[in-house]
Amino acid sequence: MAAPVAVRTYAAILAAPLGLHAKLGVCLRQEAVCGLDFLSLRHADLAPATIFAQRVVDQLLRYFAHPRQPFSIPLSLHGTPFQQRVWHALLNLPAGATVSYGMLATQLATGARAVGNACRANPVPIIVPCHRIVAHNGLGGYSGAIAGTQLGIKRWLLEHERHAG
Repeated sequence: MAAPVAVRTYAAILAAPLGLHAKLGVCLRQEAVCGLDFLSLRHADLAPATIFAQRVVDQLLRYFAHPRQPFSIPLSLHGTPFQQRVWHALLNLPAGATVSYGMLATQLATGARAVGNACRANPVPIIVPCHRIVAHNGLGGYSGAIAGTQLGIKRWLLEHERHAG
């Protein structure tokens, strides 16, 4: 018998820009963001449930309008100490910049595959910008996918940041 699938509770669901072909589900743990999920367009929008959820939505919308403005919301990131190191390094990458898995791995004295696995486990994409990590010979993967919708999202995010100049 398969284990039951955990149902996420969202504090808000918002439509992302048309280029993403997705909605964003915002998960909170008290007054911090603990999850940001790409959802299908079938999900209904959900107005922010709290003042803090509204603040998160406002900052996401601001990112979609002006991606060079940094996020200033608390995060609650649960992961291994190594994942935490990678995610912290990602927070220091400015919008519009990219670095390869290998280059980040060298900076962190680890391997490129380990960096990729930490990026795959990132619970708050966009805010912790794992989309800015690319392969040395191309785009690389995104959220565990190397093709399809997820890679289209990564491509859109990178183009959005590049053209915001």
